[in-house]
Amino acid sequence: MAPYETDDSTDAGEVEDLRPGRRRAARYIVPVTVVGVAAATIGLVPALADSGDPNLPKVTAQQLLDKIAKSDVQQLSGTVKISTDLGLPDLGGLESSMLSGATKSGDGSSADPSAKLTELATGTHTLRVAADGPDRQKVSLLENAAEYSLIHNGKDVWGYDSKSNEVYHGTTAAGGAKSDETRATPKGLTDEALKSVDDTTSVTVDGTEHVAGRDAYKLLIKPKQSGTTVGTISVAVDARTGLPLKFTLTPASGGAAVVDVGFTQLSLAKPAASTFDFKTPKGAKVTTEDGATKATPDHAAPFGGHGKTDKGLGKGADEPTVIGKGWNSIATFDTGGQGVPTGSSAGGGDLGGFLGSLGDQVKGDFGKGTVFSTRLVNALVTDDGKVYVGAVTKSALVKAADAAK
Repeated sequence: MAPYETDDSTDAGEVEDLRPGRRRAARYIVPVTVVGVAAATIGLVPALADSGDPNLPKVTAQQLLDKIAKSDVQQLSGTVKISTDLGLPDLGGLESSMLSGATKSGDGSSADPSAKLTELATGTHTLRVAADGPDRQKVSLLENAAEYSLIHNGKDVWGYDSKSNEVYHGTTAAGGAKSDETRATPKGLTDEALKSVDDTTSVTVDGTEHVAGRDAYKLLIKPKQSGTTVGTISVAVDARTGLPLKFTLTPASGGAAVVDVGFTQLSLAKPAASTFDFKTPKGAKVTTEDGATKATPDHAAPFGGHGKTDKGLGKGADEPTVIGKGWNSIATFDTGGQGVPTGSSAGGGDLGGFLGSLGDQVKGDFGKGTVFSTRLVNALVTDDGKVYVGAVTKSALVKAADAAK
């Protein structure tokens, strides 16, 4: 970690770029890029602010970062509100169609966490959250007359969609330390954010605020590099425990926040053990991590099967190659020659053609391609199947593709 000055001067640091896992099919590039943003943002377990600013002792950015690093909040429960404005069209119908087709063919489940998280890419959502150490967490997405719950209890991970009465069952890695679910704890995800601190970022303390009834400091993070789409990141940090309580990301283009997430209610008391229990509802279809499905009997005994234990939920087959540094980092991978169709098939039910119609056609030394843009993440898919994704401008993606040629 880079050194920090001891007064209010600008400090140095870097927040790691959001890196999506490798996805072979170019037709998924739009939902994949935005899901990575939403999932990583939720990880900081932020909170909404109350009115008024508390009078707290002065601290430096380094002291506040140290406080976050030493935070050991293991137990909490509350309600979280997440608002995401990536400048995308409403993908709800498209996602439902994709998921419905996959489920009917036996290739997916509406209770699969990797599919459900796409809903957080647009609009405003309410979550109920609870945690009791690294081995027990629960997140429930509240919907109109329905609820989706994701429960991690020991080695088991359960997803349940009440609307479709479908269950997803997977397992974590040994001990759960490296599973995707343990990264969703406040301590774990804050640690991930602090790993990236270096000289590409300005980090300062920007006053105080009340968050979910608690006194908090505001940590302000700004890129020093040009070419990134990230403007500022503001994190409210609990003055007593060091727990991050609020996360707001504003794009370099200005306007409303791209992501604004936070607790509307928060308790640091130990949740009841029953919070993390799960019993398969009557008649529910259960899909295991390895893709097997079965219907549960009416007596609905707890599902006791286990999926494969050597892979995390939602993890891609290969990690992308990362080029560039800091905020200008770009993840790149090869789809194997599968570009994005851009012809008249867009109106004929061809998902690839539809996505192609949403992008901008570009060309350079690399050849031709399509750039899909949001207010934060941009992705270039070349006609020969190369993909470049990052929180950078379109011109930066073209330059990266040219340099790689």
